[in-house]
Amino acid sequence: MNDVLRRRSVGAPAARSTLLTVLGEFLLQRPDGAWQEALIGALALLGYTAGAARQAVVRSTREGWLEAERIGRRSRMRLTPSSAELLRDGARRIYGFGEPASWDGRWLLLVLRVPEQRRELRHRLTTQLAWSGFGSLGGGLWITPHVEREALVQAEAPAQLLSFRAELGAFGRTAGVIAEAWDLPALREQYRQFIADFSPARPRGGAATFAAQTALVHAWRRFPFVDPGLPDDLLPRDWPRRQAHELFRERH
Repeated sequence: MNDVLRRRSVGAPAARSTLLTVLGEFLLQRPDGAWQEALIGALALLGYTAGAARQAVVRSTREGWLEAERIGRRSRMRLTPSSAELLRDGARRIYGFGEPASWDGRWLLLVLRVPEQRRELRHRLTTQLAWSGFGSLGGGLWITPHVEREALVQAEAPAQLLSFRAELGAFGRTAGVIAEAWDLPALREQYRQFIADFSPARPRGGAATFAAQTALVHAWRRFPFVDPGLPDDLLPRDWPRRQAHELFRERH
């Protein structure tokens, strides 16, 4: 998982975070790039001041997201190869997320051991596990119903990982495990807010449609990082992810 993509997807709203959505949604498919003033104007349509928009483009160029080609007195902006790959990965996550999934009854369990004095390492690894959809049961034990995610997990020395593939035994309930590992009520509220925000959207004209589509993708792209993607078999029947996913596809 790319930490830059995750931070810009779930962090506080900012011009550079919104610019990342614009780049992925509109510039990724344009190898010829776009004029610098077009990117600044795009952010202005989304409510940012000209100064904040210009600073976002300049900082993104300085940090290697964009590269500029001078053509007379103007600058043609293109994605760098690394940022293009970052955005392609983001597109796969965004547009591949939300499809119904079944479950074979197995859990992947991870035991994470980190020396007490390496608190920064523990924080980094537990953050990565959480953003990858694992839930914490406490005591260094992490869980997910997606056993295939074992291949995505990497430990950093001196941390140690121990993994198991298991089924729930006679003690405990699946609903209790889920309630302890993930905050589903908070996630439900985020889906409800998404549905409330975008169900009535009927933009007219190019500028309004551009702004509405950017807002739609910008709001949806956080869900692959905050939703553990639990299979339908483990969720309440009225779980709103499917409705939100259908709304996203229809509006997009």
